[in-house]
Amino acid sequence: MALAPAAGAPVCATAKWPTTVARQARAATDPDAGSVAAWGDPAVIARCGLDPLGPTTDDCVSVDGVDWVVRTLSDGSVATTYGRDPAIEVLAPAAYGPVPLLLPAFTAVASSLPENGRACS
Repeated sequence: MALAPAAGAPVCATAKWPTTVARQARAATDPDAGSVAAWGDPAVIARCGLDPLGPTTDDCVSVDGVDWVVRTLSDGSVATTYGRDPAIEVLAPAAYGPVPLLLPAFTAVASSLPENGRACS
């Protein structure tokens, strides 16, 4: 998997990813870096270190006090933190249902990212 542009940011390099997501255990990643994580097969993939999102018309949801922009993909969905810098992206295959159902597992790590003043409206 590709590392995000700011994957080396301290908050990403030492990200405290959840042990399980959707009852799936954490899986090995290549590269083996603190800024990326995966669970299950097919894998739910999370990356920290993306550029923060600007204003958007995509769906924005708030889960446990963290805002996420959600987009549907051809084979699943993706959620990216909104109002956090750097951002986290969570890719969920369709087998796990809509990605917002998985986001509570990422509340702690997403909350550790610095806020940049943007919020869902």
